[in-house]
Parts: sequence; structure tokens; C-alpha cells
Amino acid sequence: MSRFDVGDNLKLLQEIPDGSVTLVYLDPPYNTGRDFGEFADSFPSMSSYANDFLKPRLEECKRILSDDGNIVVHVEPRNNHYVRLVLDEVFGQANFRNEIVWKSGGNAKNKNQLGRFHDNLSVYSKGRKSKFNPLYRPYDDEYKKKSNAKYCETRKEWYVTTALHNSQPDVNPRPNLRYDWNGHHRQWYVSKDKMQTLHDDHRLQYNKKGIPRIKRFLHEMEGIPVRDLWIDIHQIQGAEKLDYPTQKPVLLLERILKLYSDETDVVCDPFAGSGTLGRAALNLNRQYILLDINPKGKAEFERSIAQ
Repeated sequence: MSRFDVGDNLKLLQEIPDGSVTLVYLDPPYNTGRDFGEFADSFPSMSSYANDFLKPRLEECKRILSDDGNIVVHVEPRNNHYVRLVLDEVFGQANFRNEIVWKSGGNAKNKNQLGRFHDNLSVYSKGRKSKFNPLYRPYDDEYKKKSNAKYCETRKEWYVTTALHNSQPDVNPRPNLRYDWNGHHRQWYVSKDKMQTLHDDHRLQYNKKGIPRIKRFLHEMEGIPVRDLWIDIHQIQGAEKLDYPTQKPVLLLERILKLYSDETDVVCDPFAGSGTLGRAALNLNRQYILLDINPKGKAEFERSIAQ
């Protein structure tokens, strides 16, 4: 299944069977007016860019998506609102899932306005139910500080605490959970037997009054949820950089694949460039369909995966 086809992506998309792709990611031209050497990123107007160029391609992307599929469109703030309007029209406003802001960085000085420091990734699903895999980052020192995490000397582990008794017991009365513990009569969240087990297992932390809170050890928790602001993926560095403009980091594409696809799923990039989506797919055991009008992109991709 995996392949890199060179040509007009509108025609190539039309050759892909209906509902055969789980995720479409595209980083299309932005209509910046710049000449990148490999292609001139210029259109007569934003209306022409959005409606004449992007819209028919987005319609084909919707057709090839599976019923639980998603599309992720990567653009810059200057044209993001034009693209969102077309996405609303093609996919439906109700199928908007997220706008992800990625801190792309950049050191260019600008004396006339604030320098751009981010890109926008708009996520739409094909239908009401779409594939989504929540991701979590490991707990770091900042989280430990903000959450007032403590170190358990007995178990040699970091933990946070949460309440064990209901502060409004009459709102949701549970008579079977009302009992005395350590001299305090409360409506607890656990049975007395469970409370004893937690105590014996060094999972309780008592305040000065002797009221316990439960210790939740960090290694047993899922982690910090990945949300819609991504500041932890940096621009391309070192050996990853290929001889191709507008290249995106492999880690960025890997995160997108993890969120919106599973192993062996088919993912597609109609503006593949140097094939970063394909490199991420190979790392994560996905099948890929890469399309681009520039044969140099395919050559760079093949060189990168041969290294």
C-alpha cells in the first residue's frame, strides 16, 4: 500500500478508493507570494487560493476518508480563517474537532509588527464519531511544583494527594460510607476495609488534625494530557534537515499520527514535500500514501529513508 506518487495531487487523489484512508494531513501552499525555488507559492487572490485550489482537493480528501477518519490542515495565521471557512463548508462546522497551535519558532526580526511564532493546525472529522487516541506527557518538575507533589520516603516515589471525604455529604448521602476513622466521623469515598488497606500500604497522608488524604503515585497516573497548545516540539535540527523548503519535524507528524490513527492504518499527505509524514508512518507502523507535484520531494524522501 505505501507509496509516493508524483503529479497533480487533485488527479492522484481521484485515483484513491472511497473510505480507504484513516487520516489525511496536509501542509498546503500558504499563498505567501514567496518563490521557494521548487515552487512559487502565489495565487491571484485568497478567494482563488481557498475556493479554486484548496476546496476541490479537500472534497477529495473527504471522499477518501473512512467514516471514523480525520483531516489535519496545517497553515499559518495569515490564511487560517480562509481555510477554516472552506473546511466548514466541506466537512461541516459540527465536525470541527480542534485548532492546534504549534509553536514553530523563528528568529526573524520584525520592526513593523509582532513576529509570527506559531502555525495553526485545524482538525475536522468526516463524521460524528472519529478516531482519537488521547496522549499524555510524563510528569515533569514543573508539574511537581505546581501540584505540590511530595516524595514518599517509605515507597521511594513521588505522589500528589486528593480528598478522601465528601465535603457535602447531604447532597449525595451514602450512609454505608459514613464511619469513624482516626477520631473523625465523615462520609468517606472508600469503605472502612479499603481505608485500612490504604493505611497499611502507606497510601494515606494525614494533616495536623489527623484527617487523611489519599496518595496518588505519579507512576500509576496517566500523565499530563496533551492539549491544543504544543510548545514542546522544536523545529528541525541536525541530521533530520533535508534539502527541501517548508520541511516539518518528524516528531510533529508522529504526534499527529498517534492522536488520529492506529498501527497499520493508511495515512495520506497530498502535499507531501520531502515525505515527513512517510518517515513518521514508517517509525510508527502505519501505511502511507504520499503525493506531490515535485519529483525532488520523492528523491529526498527516498534518500532519507535509505540512510
